Amino acid sequence: MECRYVGSCEILCRVGVDLVWFDSLGAKSAAIRVHGVLVDPGAAAMQPSYPLPGEEKQRLRSEAVKAIEARAAKANMLIITHYHYDHHLLPSDSSLSNPATLYCRKTILAKNPNMYINKSQWERARLWLSQLLSLCGGEKLENYLVEPQKSEFEDPVEKLVEAHSRDWGDYASRRAELLRRGRESFEKLVRLWASESWVREEIVLADGTRILFVDEGVYEANNVRIKLLGPHFHGIEYDATGWVVPVLLEVNNYKLLFTSDLMGPIIEDYASEILSIDPDILVADGPPTYLFPYMFNRVNLKRAVDNMVRIILESQKLKLVIYDHHLLREKRWRQRVAEVFRASEKAGVPVLTAAECLGEKPLIDRL
Repeated sequence: MECRYVGSCEILCRVGVDLVWFDSLGAKSAAIRVHGVLVDPGAAAMQPSYPLPGEEKQRLRSEAVKAIEARAAKANMLIITHYHYDHHLLPSDSSLSNPATLYCRKTILAKNPNMYINKSQWERARLWLSQLLSLCGGEKLENYLVEPQKSEFEDPVEKLVEAHSRDWGDYASRRAELLRRGRESFEKLVRLWASESWVREEIVLADGTRILFVDEGVYEANNVRIKLLGPHFHGIEYDATGWVVPVLLEVNNYKLLFTSDLMGPIIEDYASEILSIDPDILVADGPPTYLFPYMFNRVNLKRAVDNMVRIILESQKLKLVIYDHHLLREKRWRQRVAEVFRASEKAGVPVLTAAECLGEKPLIDRL
């Protein structure tokens, strides 16, 4: 089959990577397929500030769903790294022509919905599973609920060595206050996790659908080695949006690391983790510059940029960075992360959007 990617992105064809849909194409998504493994099959319409009419945003979102559904027909394993709608679709989604094609008779590795999850995603995970059980097995969620399996949960901030040791300067007192508030929010979530019913960790339906709720572990499918790297903050420490599960995919002697929503990464320890893995291909969601400066401050933008610069300059094997998702939601995105592109030129490591890999200009750059 002829390679659909151009220039530096041809490595995606050698590895067998399909960039299904990303924000650079006009709808919120970060869906990829590697052989028969489909990661984060979700799509959402762009936010109100995105410079397109609402009808066009919805049309592009429908196009993204169609692309996901077409790839699902050729996949037998799905991975869902967290329960935001740009990373998973409800079976009841009206844009799906046949929800069973997406979900039924497949193995699904989905983020653990019982711990290291915020209240919103806790509820979304159960809504998604309830619809999935009805669709693929005619069953009810209540049949798969159990008593909480744990009562104590480690605070993941305590494991962040580099983030704590950074010189915070004038921001130190503000950071300390944010961490204090974050710790209080974390303790509230712990009470939720320890008191409410859990979903069973493995569910097998009569039609062959198998659902595994896991945050870490190693799996094999379609000649792809899959390693789930455990819960990571969706952005900064104690981020209110919860946790995600980055995924390492190894195939044809290549490593592809899908960061999910680390938003940069913002946290320094996560950048070091990426460097320790040293992937050939890094599929990274950039910082959410469309939220700058009101919901995403200058300190954390600099952290995200500095971390990506470090990854590019210190990596030994990195051959391509797909830099997309949150980053492609406003016109000044390239200016906001200019240092990343300077590092790309210095190191000779291509940093490109999904659209550019397809030989197109990102939609936001054409508006």
